[in-house]
Amino acid sequence: MGRPRTPILSREGIRATALTLVDRDGLEGLSMRKLAQELDVQAASLYSHYRTKDELLIDIADEVTLSIDVSGFETGGWRHGLTVWARSYRAALAAHPNLVPFIAAGPGRREEALRRADAVHGGLVAAGWPPRYATLIGASTKYLVVGAAMNSFARGFDDDVRVYRDRYPNLSQAHRLSEHAAEIDEASFELALSSFLDGLSNVYSREAVSDR
Repeated sequence: MGRPRTPILSREGIRATALTLVDRDGLEGLSMRKLAQELDVQAASLYSHYRTKDELLIDIADEVTLSIDVSGFETGGWRHGLTVWARSYRAALAAHPNLVPFIAAGPGRREEALRRADAVHGGLVAAGWPPRYATLIGASTKYLVVGAAMNSFARGFDDDVRVYRDRYPNLSQAHRLSEHAAEIDEASFELALSSFLDGLSNVYSREAVSDR
């Protein structure tokens, strides 16, 4: 048998190529036309698998976020649950930062995202947090994680010492930050997370326990 003239498409292959495009060119760099070019097919052939770009992005988002772990609320207290969730959440988003704006827009009707949101909210309420606080904590954790996943503080500095010398004496070592970016970003996230949780512990002792 000869080779088929048109490459055989699968939803998995389409998602993988689309994610590669997003990683390389950003969300604005993904279109069904560009995706078809990458796959060496006609754009019309994609629509039998995905009717719209948003439908495709929803599936990609679900696949990327499958590793986000909300089981900590079942195996430990609320602080453990938030720690496990936040760390795995950041890791999933940081692996594909160009996709973060789409994922961060909200769960909408995405089944996996709603399942995780339900587990987080339920875990916090079961631990004694009033529902309003559970909502605020979920939102606050998202703000912390999304910011950490999208941006690198250390990589924002130029590695040329001449940029800082003389004019910015307090930043005399800033040119070295990008060299240690991964370490700084990880430590900074952990500091922010632990400080956030310590603050919540104070609120919990004042608000949550009295509402049980």
